[in-house]
Amino acid sequence: MARIKIVKGENFVTIEDTKILANQELIELITYLMGQSFIKNCKNVNILVNSKFNKEVDSLLIENGFKLHDENVTVHKVLDDSSKVENGFLLKDLHELSVAEFKRVWEESMKGSLNAPSSLDVDEQMRSVELELGPNYKKSCIIAYDKGNPIGVIMPHIEPGTSEEGRIFYFGIIPNERGKGKSKLLHQQALEILKNDFMATHYIGCTGHNNLPMLKTFRNNGCTVIEQNKVFKREN
Repeated sequence: MARIKIVKGENFVTIEDTKILANQELIELITYLMGQSFIKNCKNVNILVNSKFNKEVDSLLIENGFKLHDENVTVHKVLDDSSKVENGFLLKDLHELSVAEFKRVWEESMKGSLNAPSSLDVDEQMRSVELELGPNYKKSCIIAYDKGNPIGVIMPHIEPGTSEEGRIFYFGIIPNERGKGKSKLLHQQALEILKNDFMATHYIGCTGHNNLPMLKTFRNNGCTVIEQNKVFKREN
């Protein structure tokens, strides 16, 4: 158990970092977890299964009520001075915005996403942000503006339990601003915030394997693919 990562939110549990286990170890772990009350009583349970595992793991999860929800691609980038952005978008966080306005733009940016939809509504996701990121969550909830109009949301933060691993809890462009080349610049700004404001030394990013625009943004900004995981989900 200590070798994997378990993220607990208000209405979900996510099991990550399964790649460090052997095939039989993961099978034994799944069998053990299915008997635990925090799994049995949780509304949404997610398990990330690394691409190295065989079909026996998939079959065991399906037998226990899981469904294949998505396949995620994970990328990595060392954050150095190449992340510097000269003329970016205007950014405002929750110290300048109302929560209602942030949630409105966040919800808009999720519409038509090429990633598999979340099982949580925007209010539940907002509570998960507060719970997972802690008291400084407001500086991570950012709306980007172009010529006075909101164009999307970025949520940079340090991965809990680490001191230098930069993550972006959510990254999204609202539908009528997509396809205009804004994703690359906004992602660059998010990386710069991770480096300069959160003191991250490296970045770990993730998106669905069907989200080709985001995968292109990762490539354009110097990120390297490090792994691919199937996302199995069970709703109780």
